[in-house]
Amino acid sequence: MSPFRRLMGEERADADGEAFDVGFEFVDGYLLGDAVSKADVVTSLLAERSTEPAAAPFYRALEAVGVRAADEAFIALRLVLAGRKPEDEAVRRLRALSSVARACANDDARGVVAILLRERSSLGSLADAQATDVSERKTLRRSVADAFGAELARGADDKRNAERDLLR
Repeated sequence: MSPFRRLMGEERADADGEAFDVGFEFVDGYLLGDAVSKADVVTSLLAERSTEPAAAPFYRALEAVGVRAADEAFIALRLVLAGRKPEDEAVRRLRALSSVARACANDDARGVVAILLRERSSLGSLADAQATDVSERKTLRRSVADAFGAELARGADDKRNAERDLLR
């Protein structure tokens, strides 16, 4: 299994606190440059739906447009499934990380440099990375995958803790 898959684990809790199994393997792999087709991502997301109410509009959109869905829709849904609001700043950061990971996976040195320059504000310190040879791109891709997972996790634990406090 790719090291870029299952970033957040398999089991999540829905809005009622019930555990459900969501296969992030395809969407994470697709977004981070693994050889996963967009059709497989759509099929996987629709087959393993969360009962989280905030995810429902995304599933309806995926049913309507299928593989024509923008990657930003996958990213926004991924944020929702991680317990986050799909705010523009987070979507932009994850999209930038995804672009770097894909360019690294395709061994596209020029593409990596262009993305690092173009997405500097979204990438933060990762934008200073050197990716002039293959080993540097592999290291950068791992760093990007780590940052992707950290971005998904950011704030989700705080939200869950606040919700638990309200129930007490």
